[in-house]
Amino acid sequence: MLIKQIILGFIGLCSGFTVSAGVFAFITMLGIIPRLAERTKTAGHIYLYENAIILGGTLGNIWILYQLPLHLSALMLGIFGLFSGIFVGCLAMALAEMLRVIPIMVNRAQIKEGFPLIVTAIAIGKMAGTLFQFFYS
Repeated sequence: MLIKQIILGFIGLCSGFTVSAGVFAFITMLGIIPRLAERTKTAGHIYLYENAIILGGTLGNIWILYQLPLHLSALMLGIFGLFSGIFVGCLAMALAEMLRVIPIMVNRAQIKEGFPLIVTAIAIGKMAGTLFQFFYS
């Protein structure tokens, strides 16, 4: 019975590493980290970004695999939610940029002014939809 649990744990951990490696490869392909470092003018800290992502993926795998309890205050959960939302937003915008959806939309709709308002409206709509789903589902 113990050997079975060890083998299952090993397979689960390896599977998690494989999936997270695919996610990291996807993020790398989109070029999110270098773009964020370039836009925030923190390119000198690129290795810190990479190490933080690797550490977060590894700890996340272990946390989910072993279902470790994480007791956080409401403030910490809010901060975690904020950073998770920033990550998902950056990932979605990088994917959209990769697919050239936004420039095509701007050209076809002949948008000349107010583009920052459109991006802000999309972000607010995404946030409102997420909050609605969180509180009413």
